[in-house]
Amino acid sequence: MFNMDFRKISIWLLSCMVLAMAACSSQVPEASNGKPVQRNQANAVKRPVPVLAAQAVQKDFPLEIRAIGNVESHATVAIKARVTGELQKIHFKEGQEVAKGDLLFTIDPRPLEAALREARARLEKDRALAEKAEADNRRYENLVQGGFISGEQYDQIRSNHSSLQAMVVGDEAVVENAKLQLGYTSIYSPISGRTGTILIDQGNMIKANDDNKSLVVIEQIHPIYVSFSVPEVNLSQIMERMKGQDLVVNAMLDGSTSGPEKGTLSFVDNSVDSKTGTIRLKGTFDNTARRLWPGQFVNIALTLGSLKNVVTVPSQAVQTGESGLFVFVITPENTVQFKPVKTGKSYGGETIIESGVMAGEQVVTDGHLRLTPGAPVEIPSEMKPETNPSQAISKEARS
Repeated sequence: MFNMDFRKISIWLLSCMVLAMAACSSQVPEASNGKPVQRNQANAVKRPVPVLAAQAVQKDFPLEIRAIGNVESHATVAIKARVTGELQKIHFKEGQEVAKGDLLFTIDPRPLEAALREARARLEKDRALAEKAEADNRRYENLVQGGFISGEQYDQIRSNHSSLQAMVVGDEAVVENAKLQLGYTSIYSPISGRTGTILIDQGNMIKANDDNKSLVVIEQIHPIYVSFSVPEVNLSQIMERMKGQDLVVNAMLDGSTSGPEKGTLSFVDNSVDSKTGTIRLKGTFDNTARRLWPGQFVNIALTLGSLKNVVTVPSQAVQTGESGLFVFVITPENTVQFKPVKTGKSYGGETIIESGVMAGEQVVTDGHLRLTPGAPVEIPSEMKPETNPSQAISKEARS
């Protein structure tokens, strides 16, 4: 009986110990100050997520057509010799800017100077003979009238006079041509532009009008053209806009920080390319800074007008999710709100928001990966959103 009571007591004590241990494990541990320690998963305080932000603004947005353009010189001239001779002197350096009328090359003029002197001497000789024939013609005219000579003799004198007069005219033409040939020994620039590689060295013999050999090529780059093609569906809109105003063409250079080059649309081709369904256009650029170079490829934006009073945000604020496009809007309580948006055109790092965001709202432009709806956020003081989204974009680019 004693053994049975001892067993019951032992089982009861063991049960009490198990219950006590379970109770201890369910209690919240206390810190040294006597307050309960919060659990990380359920009750931990969320830390604000650092983000960059910009403000949605309402403004006029340019309506543009984008294309890839190719820079073309305004004029290209291949300089060739018009007389044969030795290249005596080169008066410029490769790549030099030259003006119209600048002396470029000198060809040895001595053979042509001798030819000019010979032509002038022949002219003087024939002039003297013509003067004598004219005097004979006057004298024999009086004689034939007086019946002292026959008409046949007079006809011969008159014919000789006319022949010598014609020879004088021919000699004068030979002299003029000799002067021209001598003038061709000095080669001047026909346009203002930039010279390329000198294709023949001083001292070489030059052949006149050699189809296979130019002396140098000059490209006129001020002003300059940029040609590009756009789909034919835009042709009617372009022609309509050209009636009332000059259309602005912007050329953006890769890697440039100086902004686009501005020009005007100056040419629309007279036919659509049936193979590609595009129409070729040209813009004329003043190019005073010489930023555009023949053969260069640039990004073209042809401005057709603008959309009035639309809401825009930086393009990086628009994200793509499972349900479509969205942005995170920062509330006055510094938390983020998930907002689906409908977007329009994009240009210059900005995107039109057709619905979902209002002007003046702050949108997150960087730091999206760590955000969830309702998450607290903070914006570094040096990265506060600007009223102009482009300013915020430039700051983020510098960071």
